[in-house]
Amino acid sequence: MSDGTNHFLKVFLRAIPAGISIGLGGCVLLGTMSINPELKWVGAILFAIGLFAVFTFGFDLYTGKVGYMFNDKPWTYGIDLLIMLVGNFVGTMFVAACMPMSDAFVPGFIDARVDMLDEPLKIVCKGIICGILMFIAADVYKTKKSYLGAFICVPVFILAGSEHSIADMFYFCAAGEFTLDALCFILLVALGNAIGGVIIPLFQKVMKEEE
Repeated sequence: MSDGTNHFLKVFLRAIPAGISIGLGGCVLLGTMSINPELKWVGAILFAIGLFAVFTFGFDLYTGKVGYMFNDKPWTYGIDLLIMLVGNFVGTMFVAACMPMSDAFVPGFIDARVDMLDEPLKIVCKGIICGILMFIAADVYKTKKSYLGAFICVPVFILAGSEHSIADMFYFCAAGEFTLDALCFILLVALGNAIGGVIIPLFQKVMKEEE
């Protein structure tokens, strides 16, 4: 096996448990909201278990890595990100298979997202806000070895109503919605996450160049 193939395989294998981690967070969010929608804040806080696991074990999560695409990365980093998306999806699908959400609340949760396809820019913008927050969480851990960013940014992105592409993968899988609409929604969110993820790094580069 060539070094390149071996690298991509490792990225894929690190991405699967990252998807599982986010799926676990999605389980607790949907579980608390199906009991009582007013418990959303509880699920939002506990959802942070996903990012906690990703940081702790060094898994490859698309939304945690996409913000570094312009940080002197090789061109193959773009391929890494695509592989991460696929691996993350496999992980979320595994959790969804173990914990299918058949509650009547979940289809409504999904329908609200599909309805947004009439306004694709709105979906991208929601993804941008989440991308900014995920970069903050990832960079706080990377530079400070602190989980504080995760436990602040995760509840913020959920309660603010922004969209996380990997979390959305889990929601659709848990509801058994493997449709073209679901794919389009996730791709739009992933685009927004990527745009949001690079905003702070690009500003940092500009500010550093001006010093």
